[in-house]
Amino acid sequence: MTTQRGSVLERVRGLVREVAKFGAVGGLGVLVNLGVFNLIRHTTDLQVVRASVIATVVAIATNYLGFRYFAYRDRAQSGRTREMALFAGFSAIGLVIENGVLYTATYGFGWDGPLASNVFKFIGIGTATVFRFWSYRTWVFKALPPVTAPAAAEAAAEQPAPLPRPERRTEPLPEPEPANN
Repeated sequence: MTTQRGSVLERVRGLVREVAKFGAVGGLGVLVNLGVFNLIRHTTDLQVVRASVIATVVAIATNYLGFRYFAYRDRAQSGRTREMALFAGFSAIGLVIENGVLYTATYGFGWDGPLASNVFKFIGIGTATVFRFWSYRTWVFKALPPVTAPAAAEAAAEQPAPLPRPERRTEPLPEPEPANN
């Protein structure tokens, strides 16, 4: 029973570490997202949702680097094109969720002041983050299967045996016989 409890405890610890790393990268992404959003809102005449979409795209690019090289660096790295396509697709869905909240607040309820825009932008980010966490860990940055002792032994058995090294001669080669012509 202790083995099963230990296994569950290890999985919980692993999930906590993953959530912490995801949160660190995501926290930086939130700062980038809100910073770019407010910079655009205060320096241009772009509409609120357009400014938000631009900010979200910048944060998505920043987050990909953080997820691939920090949060999920121990995950499978084969199929980078597939990984990036899935990341872009799920990020686009997250973008729609995030900016859908802001759109509804701004154009549905007329809450478009600077404070309201930031509050609903933040709520949208939070809502989309739940979706992104699930989709990235499930589909984009897949966990490598755990290596068990039998699997490791089986993998070693499948490796071809190394070729034998040729022996070194320590005695001199016989001298060639002279040719009789």
